[in-house]
Amino acid sequence: MSKTRLSNWLNRTWSKPFSLFMGLLLFGHWVTAAEPYKLYLDADQTSTIESTISIEQGILTALSEVNHELAGRPVELIKLDHQGNSARSRQHLEQYLQDEHALAIFSGLHSPPLLANLTFINQHKILTLVPWAAASPITRYAEGDNWVFRLSIDDSKAGYVITNYAIKQRAFKIPHLLLERTGWGKANHKVMTKALKELGYTKNPRVTWFNWGTPEGKARAILRTIGHSNADVIFFVGNAPEGKTFAKAMLKLPETQRLPIASHWGITGGDFPKVIDASMREQLDLAFIQTRFSFLDIDANPFAQNVLSQASQVFPELQTAYDVQAPTGFIHAYDLTRILIAAVNQAQLTGNIMQDRAAIRLALEHLKQPVKGLLKTYEQPFRPFSAKHNDAHEALNIKDFTMGRYGKQGEIDLY
Repeated sequence: MSKTRLSNWLNRTWSKPFSLFMGLLLFGHWVTAAEPYKLYLDADQTSTIESTISIEQGILTALSEVNHELAGRPVELIKLDHQGNSARSRQHLEQYLQDEHALAIFSGLHSPPLLANLTFINQHKILTLVPWAAASPITRYAEGDNWVFRLSIDDSKAGYVITNYAIKQRAFKIPHLLLERTGWGKANHKVMTKALKELGYTKNPRVTWFNWGTPEGKARAILRTIGHSNADVIFFVGNAPEGKTFAKAMLKLPETQRLPIASHWGITGGDFPKVIDASMREQLDLAFIQTRFSFLDIDANPFAQNVLSQASQVFPELQTAYDVQAPTGFIHAYDLTRILIAAVNQAQLTGNIMQDRAAIRLALEHLKQPVKGLLKTYEQPFRPFSAKHNDAHEALNIKDFTMGRYGKQGEIDLY
């Protein structure tokens, strides 16, 4: 009922003073009930926009299954672009804190904004959900209540997967680490070095650091230097912009000088397969870490088929498995949103936003019912965090990780 109709009806029915009081009361309740909850997505919509779009699609597909409602109220997704900049991300976190209807904030591909703002996030009780960024410290905060939950690859384990693939499966002998100069790159350096030592390497591997925006000429010089070091494989940790640069640089080298690359998944978060097309990829030996689900293999999976069908209704551009770009973002964000929905249902929200955020955080750590997702069915995906249980806010484990390659259509084929 509109405000005008409500007022006219009350004027006809009761005395004017009473009708005025009731009209204000009921209309105020009507406005409050209609006010939507907010979920924020703070991610890079500039240089790795494909990853952010994929995360958005996963979130909204899961929300569409509950009619875009949480606790009986509409829910909106607010998209913010931090452009990979930690200071901009901090501004968005402060914006979230000022929003009395904001329940949680999803992050994107980049780890540095989360690492830079981790203390701020936890001290200000910002319920943060991570469907991509992989740096190990993100979910490990032991100085108070931990407000960050991840459903993604965790770099404390990713380096082992990449290393085992290169050394055990491919039998390479002399790896060279090519890492971006960020907290993410440094975390992988530690884990990969440790993984190699556990495989019997007595010396630390050689490492070359690069910055965001490295030009192709410099990349080519770096690759030549690595080649002269007798390395037989490169462990690459970087995102799509630099991944494309180094791939182009590698292709400029003589075929006999092109080294195989075992990569982190950052290259899959942008337009890498469009720029480095199938004919170019055929000239490269490139594999990268992924999680164990693909829309390409859902013939015997009715649940996944229904999810893809639902996604196609929300996003008409997603008609087939090949249409899902940067699929990691969709898969993880979809599963994580379903877990969030289960936590909201269990928490029984009151309308007090601070109490509700705390109740959802508690519910995430003590989910009573399993949650079916694309990767798996989650039985208590999160638990109370402590220094002794530092994987407690990680929904996935090393058994959920594998390696993959780009196919001829830019799709990701899993090993």
